[in-house]
Amino acid sequence: MIIIPAVDLKNGKCVQLVQGEPGTEQVIIDNPDEVAMHWINKGAKRLHIVDLDGALGSGENLEIVKKIIQKSEVPIQMGGGIRTIEDAKKLLESGINTVIIGTMAIKNPEYITQLSEEYGSERICVSLDSKDNKVVTHGWTEYTDKSPVDYAKIFEEKGAGSILFTNVDVEGLLGGVDLKPVKELLSNINIPIIYSGGITSLNDLKILSELGTDYVVIGSALYKGLINFEDTLKFQK
Repeated sequence: MIIIPAVDLKNGKCVQLVQGEPGTEQVIIDNPDEVAMHWINKGAKRLHIVDLDGALGSGENLEIVKKIIQKSEVPIQMGGGIRTIEDAKKLLESGINTVIIGTMAIKNPEYITQLSEEYGSERICVSLDSKDNKVVTHGWTEYTDKSPVDYAKIFEEKGAGSILFTNVDVEGLLGGVDLKPVKELLSNINIPIIYSGGITSLNDLKILSELGTDYVVIGSALYKGLINFEDTLKFQK
């Protein structure tokens, strides 16, 4: 299992929101590029960047991202505000290793095939955010009629190289992991699963590792000091 620190960007700063809600910032740090390097120096093998301004349609943080790319020696996966194929290509050609595509993929599944064929499936990740076991889109505000497993099967066939699964029911609440949907994905899907949401303790990581989870993204628990990143390395491949 690879442990991936989250670097969420908003208004040029590194932040952590509760349940993804604007205005709930509990962590605000200047110089996100230094934050990124902090995690790399601690042993991170990969970084997870989300452009919250892009996701909320209130701007972008691409210049900061480019600064992180220049400094980083590890792969970077990034999502937030990718609404068109051109948006995805812009990030892929700027040096992002893997783009994470959410609502656009649900609306246009054929775009995943197109991008995978052009850039390689390993660089294309589909984000599936789940509420009440239904995939939600548009910043978690609109429900679809399909479960994460239903959509994951579709995108596996379309050529996605990985699935980022975020359990919105527990995201940002620091209350632990709900294992049922993770188990369902791992038993039904062959491409790597990146898990995010609710990780609070090393025991959460132990359980996810034992289940065979490929990657885990951690945000709030790291920034609030509930988990020491060096302690997570014992679960890392």
